[in-house]
Amino acid sequence: MEHLNDPEVLERLYRADTKGFRLAFLSLYPAVSTHPMAPFWKARLDADSESLPANFVAPGDILALVLASLIGGILIKLPDLFGFSKEITMFYERYAALIVFFGLTLYTVLTKEIRNTKQIVFIALVFLVSAFYVNLLPVGSESHSTNLAYIHLPLMFWCLYGLVFVDFDLRTKAKRIGYIRHNGDLAVLGAVVLIAGGMLTGITLGLFSAIEVDIEKVYIEYIVVWGLVSSPIVVSFILRKYPFISSRIAPVIARVFSPLVLLTLIVYLGSIIASGKDPYNDREFLLVFNLLLLGVMAIIIFSIPETSLGRRQRFNEFILLGLTLLTLIINIVALSAIFYRLGEFGFSPNRTVVLGSNLLIFGNMLLIMIDLTRVVFGNKEIRQVENTIAAYAPLYVGWTVFVVFILPWIFGLR
Repeated sequence: MEHLNDPEVLERLYRADTKGFRLAFLSLYPAVSTHPMAPFWKARLDADSESLPANFVAPGDILALVLASLIGGILIKLPDLFGFSKEITMFYERYAALIVFFGLTLYTVLTKEIRNTKQIVFIALVFLVSAFYVNLLPVGSESHSTNLAYIHLPLMFWCLYGLVFVDFDLRTKAKRIGYIRHNGDLAVLGAVVLIAGGMLTGITLGLFSAIEVDIEKVYIEYIVVWGLVSSPIVVSFILRKYPFISSRIAPVIARVFSPLVLLTLIVYLGSIIASGKDPYNDREFLLVFNLLLLGVMAIIIFSIPETSLGRRQRFNEFILLGLTLLTLIINIVALSAIFYRLGEFGFSPNRTVVLGSNLLIFGNMLLIMIDLTRVVFGNKEIRQVENTIAAYAPLYVGWTVFVVFILPWIFGLR
């Protein structure tokens, strides 16, 4: 979009990543079709695509899919293979996220054909060090700082997966936004795949039950567990091969879902006032309040990249601005309640993490609100909001690493 009038830069981008360039251009084509350069690139890319059948799948893609799924499935079944208890070791709670993201990252490394030795060593070290570190943390303890480390581990692996997804290019903000958009697509299509898998499981168990053959334990232990680990890899494969499946669904969901969330949030906040509930003295309600804050923030961040595709959507921009304002209000109330509880009870692992997370979210939402205000009432494009989100992302990465590796030892694993 920025270099439509610069053919040399476009050619360099095309040569650097032919497939990625083609997918990006075709998704943006409706918005740039009137530009003089657009018909030329459309004809060129269409001609390139004619050299392969529409349903062509490279053998390397199939091999990467099978290999990553096989390794992920074997790792998740380690307790059964080596005869130790899943329950006593809390194997799934401690290692499931690591295994899922390892399979997903491995698939991405294989399909992107990463050959840089330093990058491969870095990826391997992160997973090995994380596995060793998790093994050092106490099992089944009531340590809040340890539990917080377990909760934040998936977020850290998600950051590593993002680093691989953007080809270790930390300077290009467009790639960070591409990763955020990819996660939205992954969530939408992943939900569809899981629903289909659930239906298949129900039908299969029902059919075998009808002939009095009990396969439930074996089916759940092997097919279901293996399928859950492999499903993100399968979804990534589908998105890689058929990118327009999600590119048509995700924007529709963003347009429809955002207004409904805004309406629900307004009614909910009104109900809080009417019911007299307050997060200052009710710890459980404060937790729900913070979960609500995280959910709405995620909807805003994932909706903005979808809203930026195609023609300008004034209605959605107003909806996103309204959502951001309400999120800031919720955030301010939550922060005031947290500061109140800190004054009453002092610092603890939970209160420290909640405070840090809320301060991070407040800064992010404030910057997004300022940009959205300029978009709605000024002449700014919504891509400016995308750039703000991309620039802020490393702060979340740093906070996640702090909670996982430093916080438990500050509080002495309590």
